Amino acid sequence: MITLTDNAIEHLKEKLASSSSEEGGTGDRGLRLLVERGGCAGMQYAMKVDTRAEGDSVFGREGVHVLVDAESLVYLSGVELDYHDDLTDSGFKINNPNAARSCGCGTSFEPTVAGQAPTYDESMDGAVCGGSDDDSEGDR
Repeated sequence: MITLTDNAIEHLKEKLASSSSEEGGTGDRGLRLLVERGGCAGMQYAMKVDTRAEGDSVFGREGVHVLVDAESLVYLSGVELDYHDDLTDSGFKINNPNAARSCGCGTSFEPTVAGQAPTYDESMDGAVCGGSDDDSEGDR
């Protein structure tokens, strides 16, 4: 089960409406939420407007749909999708009870594994993605 906050619903309606007008119709469209290998914590979230595919689980309310493939659902079951509009950071946020830790930007996480302690360095919790603060442009 994936839940959506009222803010997420409001912004998804806007996003899906603008995407539909650009692409010519609504069809069976929704926000695809998926998990991929990568990011600074091992797994990363990805989102895009997409159409329903065979095998997808569909969640939502008020006519707004979130589409999740079976592989991603393992990591996303029980998450809450929210939307924040702050001065320093705006966008969709995922509150994931399956994450042992998340990176500072919130797009990457390490999944919990039943019966195992997380294998991460606790000092990295909340660290900024993409390297340490002392990295310089010339080092990249």
